[in-house]
Amino acid sequence: MATIGDITAIAQADKIGQRPILRERGQREVFCGLTGIVWLHRKIQDAFFLVVGSRTCAHLMQSAAGVMVFAEPRFATAIIGERDLAGLADVNEELDRVVEQLLQRRPDIKLLFLVGSCPSEVIKLDLKRAAQRLSRNYVNKVRVLNYSGSGIETTFTQGEDACLASLVADMPSAPAGELSMLIAGCLPDVAEDQLLRLFGAMGVARVAVLPARRSTDLPAIGAGTKVLLAQPFLTDTAKALEERGATILATSFPFGAEGTSDWLATGAAAMGVRPEIVEAVIAPPRARARTALAAHRRRLCGRSIFFFPDSQLEIPLARFLANEMSMDVLEVGTPYLNRRQLQSDLARLPGSALVSEGQDVEKQLDRCRKSRPDLTVCGLGLANPLEAEGLTTKWSIELLFSPIHGYEQAGDLAELFARPLRRREMLEA
Repeated sequence: MATIGDITAIAQADKIGQRPILRERGQREVFCGLTGIVWLHRKIQDAFFLVVGSRTCAHLMQSAAGVMVFAEPRFATAIIGERDLAGLADVNEELDRVVEQLLQRRPDIKLLFLVGSCPSEVIKLDLKRAAQRLSRNYVNKVRVLNYSGSGIETTFTQGEDACLASLVADMPSAPAGELSMLIAGCLPDVAEDQLLRLFGAMGVARVAVLPARRSTDLPAIGAGTKVLLAQPFLTDTAKALEERGATILATSFPFGAEGTSDWLATGAAAMGVRPEIVEAVIAPPRARARTALAAHRRRLCGRSIFFFPDSQLEIPLARFLANEMSMDVLEVGTPYLNRRQLQSDLARLPGSALVSEGQDVEKQLDRCRKSRPDLTVCGLGLANPLEAEGLTTKWSIELLFSPIHGYEQAGDLAELFARPLRRREMLEA
């Protein structure tokens, strides 16, 4: 619920249709884009992510991924030390030395990402030029790309966006007039396989994914490519794909039975599949999803929920919880609102829900405390303080680490929101 002090801001806010959007600019609580490496390195199975950063970056990656000292993960940190910062050592020479050691130890690497960080950006290290130089040095052995995972003016899911956007330039060109579909966005293998099987059952044979599981399997793209975004935060990726001639399909995102049905139907229609064929294919899994959701609706129905901005998943998840779980959505905060990509999900939010873009954390905390929601979705930095105040919280980052897309994961998605409420009930019993 908006406070009196927010009324002027809302009145001056941007509008989508008849919905006012509260735009806030102030102190934020977010992770940095390096976090995306945790799921990206699992998805692209022959890629290595070399963060060019500080010891803090290394500690973040190790703790976020739970890596033990004897593991062989496909990510590491080239630490910028005091000699580099003081100009006593040539940072590019040091980087070349680290890459040489890495490739000698891990000859299986086919794609190397140089990932920028806050420290590398502060000292103006040109990782794009470094990637070009290393690509020439290791031609026919390994491709070297770069992207920024910096936490400066970004939120953590934009690490994936920047990574996938860097891949688009390397995608081959499709033959003129060739019709194909591309699913863009990292999906857990189980969810990706299920969605591909459904398209296959509809007769849609030419469906590729970005990123592919092997870096050498980059799909072709052209004017006949229809793109379904699997994640709502892929702004730069969508722009890069459109610049290559592809068409981004506007639809809801595949969360819950409703969102997944719209997403699949939109993709199928773009590929010329008749509606009756789509309905015949999706009816059985949609029924299973609705049955799974019904098991959690009793606990979620009528409960209020408040979203702090963190992952950019907030709007489609709020749509799912309001329409399929009958929850009362009080506020949906998102770090950045891509009006075009989220138009369908945004239009389906209840009119009573306040939508906010950006963050002024103190003001938002005041609104949250005043409304006393049954469940608060927020980042790790806010969860413990809010729990201490008696509010039940849900870590938003867990939604990125869990399979939540598609019909078969709909019940699991609802359970992620029901679990904190069940825990609270057990503690109060």
